Amino acid sequence: MLDDLLVVGFDLQTQREVHIGEKSVEQWREFGYGHRETVVCFYCWRGIDAPTGTKVPLLARGRIGGLVRPHFAHPAGTAPPGGHNRETVWHINAKHRLARWAGALPNVTRVRMEQWTDRRDRRADVHVTLDDGARLALEAQRELITDELWQARHRDYVANGVRDVWFMRPNTRIPHVLFAEGIPAWTLYHRDDAAEARLGQSHARNDPQWWTKDLRLFSAHHPPCPGDPVVCERFALADLGLNAAGVMFPPAMTERLAQEATRVRRDADQARLQHEQAERWRREAAARQPRRPWQPTPLPPVRPVPRPASGEPVCEVCHRPLVEPLVRYGRHILC
Repeated sequence: MLDDLLVVGFDLQTQREVHIGEKSVEQWREFGYGHRETVVCFYCWRGIDAPTGTKVPLLARGRIGGLVRPHFAHPAGTAPPGGHNRETVWHINAKHRLARWAGALPNVTRVRMEQWTDRRDRRADVHVTLDDGARLALEAQRELITDELWQARHRDYVANGVRDVWFMRPNTRIPHVLFAEGIPAWTLYHRDDAAEARLGQSHARNDPQWWTKDLRLFSAHHPPCPGDPVVCERFALADLGLNAAGVMFPPAMTERLAQEATRVRRDADQARLQHEQAERWRREAAARQPRRPWQPTPLPPVRPVPRPASGEPVCEVCHRPLVEPLVRYGRHILC
């Protein structure tokens, strides 16, 4: 996949990582292989799959409108055997791509790569500060992460007042712990400069009083709930924005979701009114039913009480004398 093969350069003059998208191919060629040779392979220079300090001047390839996107490449025979580690290549490219995207947004005031949090307990791939003071950590995740490790990172960012935003490598499974915490997850595609969101499908209205639940779940919702069937929506990275809550959808998508939510609220209002009307009719029908006249509870029949020779009434159980109120019952209360 081209997503996993894009080479990042290192400018020996400025001592920083450089990406093909920062200049035109023609400009990069002046600094690459066969010319000034000051732009070298970042991975080889930093000792990734090669001895540290390995100097491999890069070729800048591609042309406007061509089938292959502009990219850096090793000259023939200079790449490490088997090439560079695909996950490493994707991760470094992702950091650069996210930093360039964030830096081009009008409400972003500062972008830094590999920035430590205030407590120095986490280092964000890309740290972004917005003009309203909100701080974001854009994390490029190249492999499946365990629930425990993600939760530890998330808690640390929250403690530092930073909103973590996660971009996954294509074909990497997204841990559902993100969705359980209400955190969206995006998939980042280098090939077409795009990001993909997962939206949960509308929940079924099986509950007789579904309108009392979270109405957001009865239309397409982002992020999905754990275990939801999902719908994937891909957007050009340039069409997305950032705010204090994370990534913002393009206006057209935002409007579409708002219209769906409006329809659900209208259905919920109608269902609630129908339920209230049905309850009112039930109460009115019950009130119209003729009531049966009150009848006193019949007293128990008077039972014959054995009497002694003197004629005094006694308890049929203990045969002791009975007071007059208990005569009709024939026994003492506790017998």
